Amino acid sequence: MNLLSVEGVGKTFQDKAIFENISFGINQGQKIALIAKNGSGKTTLLKVIAGVLSPDQGEVNQRKDLRVSFLAQEPILNSQLTVEECILQSGNEILQVIQRYETALLHPEEEEEYQAAFEAMDQHQAWDFETQYKQILFKLKLDQLEAKVGSLSGGQRKRIALCIALLEKPDLLILDEPTNHLDLEMIEWLEAYFAKEKFTLLMVTHDRYFLERVCNEIIELDNGELYTYKGNYSYYLDKRDARIVQETTEAHKNKQHFKKELEWMRRQPKARTTKSKSRIEDFKVIKAKAHQRRQEHEVQLEINMERLGTKMIEMHAVAKVYGDKVILDKFDYNFQRNDRIGIIGKNGTGKSTFLNLLTGTDKVDGGKIVWGETVKFGYYTQGGIEVKEGQKVIEVIREFGEFIPLKKGRKISAKQLLERFLFDRKKQYDFVEKLSGGERKRLYLCTVLIQNPNFLILDEPTNDLDIVTLNVLESFLLDFPGCLMVVSHDRYFMDKIVDHLFVFRGAGQIDDFPGNYSDFRSYENSQSKEDKAKETKGKGDWKNPKAQSSSLSYNEQKEFKRLERDIARLEEEKATIESRFIAEDITPEEITTLSIELNTLTTTIEEKTERWFELSLLAD
Repeated sequence: MNLLSVEGVGKTFQDKAIFENISFGINQGQKIALIAKNGSGKTTLLKVIAGVLSPDQGEVNQRKDLRVSFLAQEPILNSQLTVEECILQSGNEILQVIQRYETALLHPEEEEEYQAAFEAMDQHQAWDFETQYKQILFKLKLDQLEAKVGSLSGGQRKRIALCIALLEKPDLLILDEPTNHLDLEMIEWLEAYFAKEKFTLLMVTHDRYFLERVCNEIIELDNGELYTYKGNYSYYLDKRDARIVQETTEAHKNKQHFKKELEWMRRQPKARTTKSKSRIEDFKVIKAKAHQRRQEHEVQLEINMERLGTKMIEMHAVAKVYGDKVILDKFDYNFQRNDRIGIIGKNGTGKSTFLNLLTGTDKVDGGKIVWGETVKFGYYTQGGIEVKEGQKVIEVIREFGEFIPLKKGRKISAKQLLERFLFDRKKQYDFVEKLSGGERKRLYLCTVLIQNPNFLILDEPTNDLDIVTLNVLESFLLDFPGCLMVVSHDRYFMDKIVDHLFVFRGAGQIDDFPGNYSDFRSYENSQSKEDKAKETKGKGDWKNPKAQSSSLSYNEQKEFKRLERDIARLEEEKATIESRFIAEDITPEEITTLSIELNTLTTTIEEKTERWFELSLLAD
């Protein structure tokens, strides 16, 4: 059954067409994701469909009495209300019935009002709804019901708006980046909730696992054309690649046809017969097709990284406490080259504080942190870029210089760099405040990377970035030769980028897990209550290498394979350093530096090899 139809819709902003002539339908039970590059108007299109904005052309027709809920990226809530008041005053009739019943419970002497409230609960089948209401509040961690909305963070306000949208039980739920500001536990619960509940969904999200597990249809807006894929994210990737191959083949045929017709036109036929005139008109169409190029840009990240010394960062018995809340409790870790660490944990367990301590923007309460002399941070924070009134995109980059160094002594201009980050010449002279959320994040990422960091920290880098940019960013990070630390709720991103995790448990407990996020979830899910009881005694625990059984556990196998890869990589580095000693132009200073590096590398190889032998004996 059709719920809503989008017919020839277009929207213009400041004489620029954001999109035009968009048409598609939404049927009951569909779970649709809208995919497009940043700046293509995804958020604007959702607002038009939700009725928040009016289209400049075309129309949106919906079934009579259709109930639509819209979750905006930045929801507008009354800051003077408490969390509970905000939810109860959202216009949800059943919630109001529950509120009247709970008020009647406080005054049992007023029997008539209590009886009326009780009957209303039955009439509206509100008993089960009340259970769901409390479950949603619990899962979204909205336990401070008396707190004023104005005192809450943007993430907390987003969760309130999500709670309101879910409780409305709409016929059509429209979601703009629903997983932003949710921790991993919340995201996984929301996935299961959508799988269980019979919602009809239209959403924009960058979370590719969410797309894979929730959606049954993908709509892609690409270069002004709308393409529909009747499947999940994996299906979309396969069919999209096939479409692009076909388009490339057709483009080649069009060019060959154009060349043939161009030769005919140049001969300037004297006889202007009806047939020749028709052919001339056809030539114009062929020419247009032949010159049509796919606007398939990719962010090219080839920034020159500062040289990294042998000493990175050492954390010795670091402690940090806020009031009665323990963030770190005698935490030890020595960062190594090529460390690729993901940080996960519930909101409020101290992840951001840890990053602030690491970068020196916050002070430790105990222990010490020692930084190597060559460490240069690149810190991408959730706060994003600071928008200055009247500042243009090109001016942001020029603050770092007119020319930016690349690898092998090359350099590019600020304009060229922005083009690599998908800002064309016209876009470079737009005001920053007019950019979309994703475009601002892309610009901010550019300003972080052009400073040539060798220790890169990314705090929620995937929020608001389009999937094309995410794929290219992942490719860059896989080749990044420095130290990398990522805080992200994007499970797909974490799986692809990191090879071990800091798991923030709360109360100062941080576990170093040898694997990516999916490995961690598999490990956690495989542990029965009995196994966890044994872990606390130090038996078969991946955190207690001395307390092992005679065969390798799952995570020991992971460590064993990781050691094999590390030793092979380190041996290659050792061979490279040794080869530099025979260079004719090597200086005494370079010999000293290389000798220190070689000594450190040899020690690391020996330690890892010793551990590899320990595990290989256990495996036997």
